[in-house]
Amino acid sequence: MGKFKNLQDDVFSVFASSAWEAEDIKSYPANALSVDSGSEFLRISVIPGGRGINLNSVSGVMIIDIFTSAGEGPSRVSLIADTLDSYLVGKSLSTVQGAVTQFTNSSLDLIGRDRDNTALHRSVYSIPFNYFGVS
Repeated sequence: MGKFKNLQDDVFSVFASSAWEAEDIKSYPANALSVDSGSEFLRISVIPGGRGINLNSVSGVMIIDIFTSAGEGPSRVSLIADTLDSYLVGKSLSTVQGAVTQFTNSSLDLIGRDRDNTALHRSVYSIPFNYFGVS
């Protein structure tokens, strides 16, 4: 497989783990059709955008849209962002193929009511990454 598919597989392995499932936070990749838009959930986008150290490496940012019930304040969003930090910030994901995805420091932006569903509030959690592939 190539670096982009391996990167996607690395990142989504975090959200498919039993530990993440125990957090009870629904998580979907961007462009997923099964999103339940009436309740709390995360929409995950992995955006490779920079060069890596070799032909099999790439840098970029992971954007996670956090959707929570509107009108409940920032507390739940902050708890979810802190949970994401515990799984991602400063962590390295290694694959069987020997590739590594490293995450750095995160940021959180409180955006406001979702334009597609005003019953939800949208916040954006972002975290840069470097993916180091092997040849």
